[in-house]
Amino acid sequence: MSIVKINVLTVPAEQRETLEKRFASRAGVVESSDGFEWFELLRPVDGTDNYLVYTRWRDEAAFQAWMEGPMKQAHQGGGDRPRPAAADSSVWTFEVLQQTGPKTDS
Repeated sequence: MSIVKINVLTVPAEQRETLEKRFASRAGVVESSDGFEWFELLRPVDGTDNYLVYTRWRDEAAFQAWMEGPMKQAHQGGGDRPRPAAADSSVWTFEVLQQTGPKTDS
């Protein structure tokens, strides 16, 4: 059963453009990770500073392998790394119980 991880990023207004540019230029390592199924960056439109980073994975083991491998490597670096655009973050986890897509005419 697939799992969904939602990283909730609190991003001050003056950092929004920075965050969006960083995601736009990201290396794309997650797309080739074993067990990766989907990614979306969701921008807030009303009354919140929270961006949502939605990822879907085959299972918890696939997510953890990415966290301990490519993601960890991508976030390590020298002392000249730019400061985070987000002021705070938390991760929500969900199991996918049902899903559907658009109905197609056959």
